[in-house]
Amino acid sequence: MTGMLRINPGLVLFSCFSLALYLMIGSVEDWGRLSNGLGNLRIFFFESLWPPDWSIFEPRLYPDCQAPGGLSITCSTAWIGMIETLKIAFISTVFGMVISLPLSLLAANNISSPGLSIATRFLLASMRSLPSIIWAIFFVILIGFGPISGIFAMTVYTVGYLGKLQYEAIEGMSSLPLEAAEAAGLGRIEKTINIVIPESANDLISQAIFMFEYNVRHGSVIGIVGAGGIGYYIDLYLGFLVYDKVIAYLILVFIVVFVIDSISVYIRSFFTDDRPTKKPTWNSVFLPTWK
Repeated sequence: MTGMLRINPGLVLFSCFSLALYLMIGSVEDWGRLSNGLGNLRIFFFESLWPPDWSIFEPRLYPDCQAPGGLSITCSTAWIGMIETLKIAFISTVFGMVISLPLSLLAANNISSPGLSIATRFLLASMRSLPSIIWAIFFVILIGFGPISGIFAMTVYTVGYLGKLQYEAIEGMSSLPLEAAEAAGLGRIEKTINIVIPESANDLISQAIFMFEYNVRHGSVIGIVGAGGIGYYIDLYLGFLVYDKVIAYLILVFIVVFVIDSISVYIRSFFTDDRPTKKPTWNSVFLPTWK
């Protein structure tokens, strides 16, 4: 006789919340300091952060800059830093896509040998195990300050992160085309070119677009350690305690990321299947079922 264990989702959620609350309370060492910090937050925001200093959009005085078409904003640190961040994100996404695709083909266990698949997955896991800012510190030490360190750092992380998404997409494709290709006597390379890549192309393109959006967000951070981009200016003014300029840069990053995210969602909608899916429930999303 087979029985099914049913768990109350509300009870599970309440238990997780209670455990998290208990652990958080246990991590507070000084409640007085926490109370003072919350009080200082209001003072810090209204006296140091607000209003933002929008002079970051004014042309910089040094080094000399020739504004194309008389657009003085293109000589501002905000424009220069944001454009550099977008360049780092774009270059690292393209290079990461080119490198990760063949690695994902080797990592997918439905088209690769078990030993090769495990070794490639280990390589991809090691590349994404460190966040991009740690890779940025590593390359700044090796190469020096500047956007090239950011490009190398973001590319390494992109290969590891995007490679995982890609081989999961390849493994999720239907087995029928692969079986038909094997029956037709196609080799591994022919099968990859004619079956695997076309069948998973929509997912691969969608993931690359998502990765660019992801890299724009993280490209704004790696500049803090000297890897170029708008993060360099954020770190610069943080060091001088000029917080009204820092908040202006952060608002700019938020707006740019929001716009790119909106465009990314729209573009990716053309590369995703519109197949009807079953409406998810608490049990199907969060809880396993034991029989």
